[in-house]
Amino acid sequence: MNKQISIIGCGWLGFPLAKHLIKHKFTIKGSTRSLEKLEILRAEDISPYFVSFENNEIQGELENCLDQSDTLILNIPPSLRHSPTHDFTKHIELLIPFIEDARIKQVLFISSTSVYADSEKIPVITEKSDVNPQSKSGIQLLKAEQLLQNNSNFHTTILRFSGLFGNDRHPAKYLSGKTNIKNPTAPVNLIHLNDCIRIIQLIIEHGIWNETFNVATTSHPLRKDYYTSVCKDLKLAVPKFNVKDSSTGKLINSEKLVRILDYAFKVKL
Repeated sequence: MNKQISIIGCGWLGFPLAKHLIKHKFTIKGSTRSLEKLEILRAEDISPYFVSFENNEIQGELENCLDQSDTLILNIPPSLRHSPTHDFTKHIELLIPFIEDARIKQVLFISSTSVYADSEKIPVITEKSDVNPQSKSGIQLLKAEQLLQNNSNFHTTILRFSGLFGNDRHPAKYLSGKTNIKNPTAPVNLIHLNDCIRIIQLIIEHGIWNETFNVATTSHPLRKDYYTSVCKDLKLAVPKFNVKDSSTGKLINSEKLVRILDYAFKVKL
């Protein structure tokens, strides 16, 4: 196994992932769209490259970032909330010829469970469930998944992460103090940063390619109960939920990942 990996997107997940993989004897080439962060990556023994996805082009050093790597971890979220005009699917279309030219053998694509729809029936979602994204980012992520998986020049595994939390990031901080919050009885679907990193490592080490995995910790408390409890623990203002209207949501089932990786989630809700 080639121990060199390229990570496109060394942000909240990609940066600690890169540092973790280096500790496990991998050589990491990582990209950032921040020129200021290049030296931060270099200081952690990550070979740094400036790569920026613009609407109709990819700027920077993408070819050098991919060169000599067998595996690419693609970790660039659509970011439509901050840049609503971005065409994420177009970015993947622009990226694929570079992947082919670099002769990358495996792609690990970080996607999201937003490719599945919410429902009042609160369905249990497995990888065999119908995909029916309701958000613009979910629609573009699904198209990106299909572009990558339908390409026969490399093997692609998709990780559909639920809500990410860890370190200083927790959705309870966003909900704190808010009122009239919807879906109080919907199940919570979250995954901790440490579990994300460990799962990615295992997939690479065991060579698990051409698969799609849902990734959420196996405990699913109700939204109202969970976020009220977390806010109290963090000494934050407790959110107030709308309990009059019916809830919609989904329960993300990760049994396939647990079975294939023989994985036990380290952080539960």
